[in-house]
Amino acid sequence: MAVGVLGGTFDPVHKGHLIIAQEVALELGLEMVYFIPAGKPPLKDHEVTLAHHRLQMLRLALAGDKGFRLSTLELERPGLSYTVDTLLELRRTDPRELYLILGKDAVAGLLRWHRPKELVSLCYIAAVPRPGGPEPDVAALEDALPGLRERLRLLSGPNIGISASEIRQRVARGLPVRYLLPAGVDGYIREHGLYRER
Repeated sequence: MAVGVLGGTFDPVHKGHLIIAQEVALELGLEMVYFIPAGKPPLKDHEVTLAHHRLQMLRLALAGDKGFRLSTLELERPGLSYTVDTLLELRRTDPRELYLILGKDAVAGLLRWHRPKELVSLCYIAAVPRPGGPEPDVAALEDALPGLRERLRLLSGPNIGISASEIRQRVARGLPVRYLLPAGVDGYIREHGLYRER
């Protein structure tokens, strides 16, 4: 028995996140997928929206889907949000195998992550394509992270061309985003004036 782990800033959560979680769960036979919003992500190059807004957008997006579960582990933990710490905490409370869902571009940059060897020992990695993103050099990564090859599942899809940065830019320019977002999230963004000043 296994569960998925989909982390990120979710700034904002969009339909691509939901499609990826659904399709990875289906392909790998996962019981459910944890959505874990980051508190203070160490590798983000933009100012992240306040946690309570990102959390409420996730609540709206995940409402009614029994296959998805929202976890606030990283928001409750002080300091930077390191995935390895989150996986350690999940392993203490959930005995099932963990599949960390990442874009293939994130896998390509795995050596920049905090304690990557330990991270690889804690989970399997389900890697999905990102349009225009690099393919990971699995042989080079295996040299630096022995055992990665056995724990890595390179998936052929879904190949979703929606990005949170694109949505933030569209909102800032006054362009519509309704059909890129789960029900309720577009209205929440407008109601709270998010992304207008970027």
